[in-house]
Amino acid sequence: MDEMQKRVSRFAIGVAGAALGAAVIGTGAFAQDAVEEGAVEAQSETETEANASFDEAFPDMVSEPLVQGDLEAPGPMVEAWALEHVTALIDVIEGIGAEGLDPKDYDHTALKELAMQGPSEALNKLASKNFVWLVEDLRDGRTPMEARVQWFVVDPDRDILRSRALLSEALTKGDVAGTLAKLHPTHPDYAALRAELAKTPAEDVAKRKLIRANMDRWRWLARDLGKQYLITNVPEYQLRLTVADKIISTYRTVVGKPGRTATPQLAETVSGVVFNPTWTVPQSIVKGEGLGERVLANPAWARSKGYKATRHDSGWISVVQQPGPTNSLGRMKLEMPNRHAIFFHDTPSRHLFNNDMRALSHGCIRTERALELAITMAILGKGATKEEAVKIATSGEYTKVMIEDKMTAYITYFTYGVDIDGNLRQFKDIYGRDAPVLASLDKPRVQNRSGESDDEVIVIEDDLQDG
Repeated sequence: MDEMQKRVSRFAIGVAGAALGAAVIGTGAFAQDAVEEGAVEAQSETETEANASFDEAFPDMVSEPLVQGDLEAPGPMVEAWALEHVTALIDVIEGIGAEGLDPKDYDHTALKELAMQGPSEALNKLASKNFVWLVEDLRDGRTPMEARVQWFVVDPDRDILRSRALLSEALTKGDVAGTLAKLHPTHPDYAALRAELAKTPAEDVAKRKLIRANMDRWRWLARDLGKQYLITNVPEYQLRLTVADKIISTYRTVVGKPGRTATPQLAETVSGVVFNPTWTVPQSIVKGEGLGERVLANPAWARSKGYKATRHDSGWISVVQQPGPTNSLGRMKLEMPNRHAIFFHDTPSRHLFNNDMRALSHGCIRTERALELAITMAILGKGATKEEAVKIATSGEYTKVMIEDKMTAYITYFTYGVDIDGNLRQFKDIYGRDAPVLASLDKPRVQNRSGESDDEVIVIEDDLQDG
């Protein structure tokens, strides 16, 4: 075993311990630098500049339907309400401001007036309606889909926590408050926002609205994100590897530029890790920028860049960049098939991670210390042992490792929240996505809301060059 493999092996032993014992993996430099020691540094400034124009294009991704379930709106539902249960519902509504919602949305005054008149069918209808509205807003979020720009996460909670079943449960058990309380997001960052809202003065209207908007964004996600998952907050430029809601490791990211190449919000399954990937160059570069002819005409230059070109019988040229330190996808990518062709990957342009503003890509998310992440994912997902992961990572050969214990990757967008150091702070709204959410808080509650976005799906596939 050469020195490079020894250094990666030492790293992998530590990762294996984390996988088996759920121990914390440090966030310092890991195997990435060891594997590539001297490789990137040896490139000339000219080579780096040449790569920069091609370092953000991606191979075709398999399109699959979203896995979350049926989102049909519930039909009319009315239950008989005892006055004590109506009183409990009124109490919940009076205190709902603590969750960032508005009591006026739930006919607070009318419920009180009807309750004073005693049991009635009108009271049953009004109480049932407002209970269901509370369920919808606490479970799914109050913000209508048209205000959730490029938010394609389909929340599974509507299938798991059915409105009709919750209404019956609340009245059968006589626990209106408890039934509604179990709809709150379980992530500790939501609790931190709730606490911050409670101590923010009423006069600070702008801050309170921003907190409320970001509390609602947590409700757009699954209530329980899972035992282990990846989560990235695009405006923070950070990726977290998380186990039991505890951060195991963090990685700086480069995300999509504002505009058509802005990174969309997704919740997708990571099914595998590709080590030493190839890059199929888009025809917009092969033909449009003349790369195909240049590769065929300059074999020595093409070899230095890892390009292989094939001229087909029809005259069409295809170009594939082979694995290596100059490959546009770097040393790894995470396989997560989706209709947007978005995934996490490495990059040879690692200097970009030193920028404060890192909205520079064409949609996909580049991660620092990407090889460390890849090896960790392979081991945690039981796709490879530490020895196998080290051998694959250092082989220089294209290898796809399928993950047995699949993991969800959440690509989110929060402009106020807990950063990787555990501090609450505001993040720059790099895509201008706050305005419609904040505006919706001032408008009447939208009824019969859709659970799926009808925004345009922008597939990342052509002319994906670095900015």
